[in-house]
Amino acid sequence: MRFVLTVAAMAVTAVLSAPLSHADPAGETTPDSPPLTAFDVADPAIGRLDPTLLAAVQNATSAAAAEGVTVTVTSGWRSPEFQQQLLDDAIVTYGSYTAARQYVQTPEQSRHVVGAAVDIGGPGADQWMITNGPRFGLCQIYANETWHFELTTDLFGACPALLPDAGGAH
Repeated sequence: MRFVLTVAAMAVTAVLSAPLSHADPAGETTPDSPPLTAFDVADPAIGRLDPTLLAAVQNATSAAAAEGVTVTVTSGWRSPEFQQQLLDDAIVTYGSYTAARQYVQTPEQSRHVVGAAVDIGGPGADQWMITNGPRFGLCQIYANETWHFELTTDLFGACPALLPDAGGAH
């Protein structure tokens, strides 16, 4: 059973961390497009991010690049319909709503839908962002999603404790 759950977790991780590429206005993507960067503001996945989050991700992306780390955005803003599709796909993958919720929020609870969350990719980008993101206000939120970041530092620049997964209270 543990092996099956591990394989399933790896499958959803691959799906959720794979570059979404360019999104159409509904938040759906075209898989053959190159990965997005924080500077692709003409794409709704980037352009509809909260302006403060967008600036933080752009600043972090530039700082990472100066250190030789390429940061891409695998997912930014999502339409409610696209978020629901991700949840529906995860239910099929995991076999139940409860299991799927460990990795995918509902459209009503997703911070992506309101432009307040970003998933990053690129070799070493997640570790760079975990280490350096707080300097820009960016924090990893879920212990099981090293790619998901939100603006959540406190007044002292510290990140909150990690939630175990997306099913936890936010």
